[in-house]
Amino acid sequence: MDNLIKHLENLAQLDAIASLESQVFHYMHKHLSLVSDEVMTDGLGSVFGVKKSKVNNAKKVLLAGHMDEVGFMVKGINEVGSLSIYPVGGWWSQTLMSQRVRVTTHDGKVYKGAIGSIPPHLLTEAKRNAVVDIADLLVDVGATSKDEVLKMGINLGDMVVLDGGFERLNDQRILSKALDNRYGCAMALCMLEAFKDIDLPFDLIAGATVQEEVGLRGAQTAAVLTQPDIAIVYDCSPANDAAGDKDVLGKLGQGVLLRFVDASMLPNRCMIERLKQTAINHELPYQYYLSLGGTDAGAIHKANMGVPTLTMCIVARNIHTSSSICDVNDLNAAYEASKHFLSELNDDAINDMIKCNQ
Repeated sequence: MDNLIKHLENLAQLDAIASLESQVFHYMHKHLSLVSDEVMTDGLGSVFGVKKSKVNNAKKVLLAGHMDEVGFMVKGINEVGSLSIYPVGGWWSQTLMSQRVRVTTHDGKVYKGAIGSIPPHLLTEAKRNAVVDIADLLVDVGATSKDEVLKMGINLGDMVVLDGGFERLNDQRILSKALDNRYGCAMALCMLEAFKDIDLPFDLIAGATVQEEVGLRGAQTAAVLTQPDIAIVYDCSPANDAAGDKDVLGKLGQGVLLRFVDASMLPNRCMIERLKQTAINHELPYQYYLSLGGTDAGAIHKANMGVPTLTMCIVARNIHTSSSICDVNDLNAAYEASKHFLSELNDDAINDMIKCNQ
């Protein structure tokens, strides 16, 4: 569990939007190499470590998070040196005014800046009450002209992310950018670390995909690369509990999610029931969850001739902002549930999951 927090902190403070995931790729590749028999990559940039079973013709179990966070690309530079931005992933524009950002150039230089905010006393009443469009937001990196921005090495297409440090608010809560989905990257990596010296009756393939936030693109190529028999996807879902409603689904501190419906996948019922029983047997908290969004499971479960797939998510408040908040108890519940789920998995159980809907 300590390793999970350590990897989560390290990964969350890297910057990686869809198609520009190299910082996270290199971290994952380095650490996967230490605990894998082989490291696999695909042409889009997904990366997986493989722990091979001693069993002949062993089944393949895939564990996947995704590397990319929501962010922006520079789409314009005006004459006074302000940058216009193009969203990469899903944003609600009202979370963006006056946020601090990091701009990374093609050659790796990083510049800090802020998203501009017009003082309210300079706005008409109509504009004060209107939602600001992302197309109207400008990033200020301290430059005084377009030429100065270009001399800094900033060009169109460069990565912009919100600046949100990793903080332990107390013993229970963590605040950071990019918990969606550096949680999944850290979990996949930690599972290979946990089973490094343990013989398994299946090949364990664990790592991270690219371009999830723009349409599960990396999951499609990763499924072709890894050819799994079953899969588990780790992701970070939105919590719904900040307003204090006791009846909502998705509460901090209530454990790993039994995500029984989402927009991209209906889960394999045998797998979700096995996760529930694992949690019960090992006295781990769990909670039911319904999502209007999707995860990489939406692409993986449709790959090849169909791949039984389970999501093993946690919730966080304020995802897709610079200030996501998750609960350490949920991280622990997911970590322990995943370890026990995998350690109790065998060929018969995998075959039951494959035949679950037949």
